[in-house]
Amino acid sequence: MAHELTEGLANAFSTPDVYPVDTRGVLFSFAFSSVKKLGTGQFYLVALRDRTGASFDGASTYRLTVPANAGVRLYWSATVYDRSTYTLIQNQKWPSRGSMTSGLETNADGSVDIYVGPKPPADKESNWIPAQAGRGWEIMMRFYGPQPPLFDKSWVLPDLEKIPVQ
Repeated sequence: MAHELTEGLANAFSTPDVYPVDTRGVLFSFAFSSVKKLGTGQFYLVALRDRTGASFDGASTYRLTVPANAGVRLYWSATVYDRSTYTLIQNQKWPSRGSMTSGLETNADGSVDIYVGPKPPADKESNWIPAQAGRGWEIMMRFYGPQPPLFDKSWVLPDLEKIPVQ
């Protein structure tokens, strides 16, 4: 195990600016999502940057288009975390949206647009995850009951894109 990970596990990841994403991800993958049989367990994807490679900014709004027919047997969810604390963003209406979210709006082609930003785009609150201006964030996609399209890449989740202020 990498030194940063063992130190982080010992001090609850309290060292500022140290978050061993790669080694922690490997550990968590082995511990929690080792899919032994397709259709069981879960599979995670994490994004730290947008389509252009820029870090996510809580003052801006981003769109993630989740294509139709996600490779899951159960459901998918998108959860936003504060980049400086790696916890859920405090004092927000909700931390995530997912395929089981009541009232989630689906596009005509079956895809779903998820928005992350300080306020929802007009008439899109049901598909919006709050972020805080002045703070960075990251997003974790969870896929419950993963199916072959997630692994053979016949279903691909695109990068988030920053959208203009409306």
